[in-house]
Amino acid sequence: MRKDDSINVLGEPLELCGDKPITGFFRDSHCNTCEEDFGSHTVCIQASKEFLAYSKSKGNDLSTPQPQFGFEGLRAGDGWCLCAARWLEAYEEGAAPRVFLSRTHQRALDVVPLERLKKLATDLN
Repeated sequence: MRKDDSINVLGEPLELCGDKPITGFFRDSHCNTCEEDFGSHTVCIQASKEFLAYSKSKGNDLSTPQPQFGFEGLRAGDGWCLCAARWLEAYEEGAAPRVFLSRTHQRALDVVPLERLKKLATDLN
């Protein structure tokens, strides 16, 4: 698999999203992507209790540890590379978590308009 260029939605080098637990399609702690990443794990979120509950209600339990997969579960405050379509769905339902633009891959813009990401950005000057 060949990674796309590591560029964020601001056109700058992609920054680390989270390493506890390790995140990303490539499990490299960045929201890097490639053609094989059909889920587009490109939006770096800051997990919140509300979003984790929302995600669990949608069938994607991110908070329960899964030791058989080396996954310790997310807690509020953790950084995580979320699927762009899942973030957009949560946004449209009023449940989207905050995002880090400097850590969100530019390919997220294939799914989510930048203006929506900016509304919930933690790192916008």
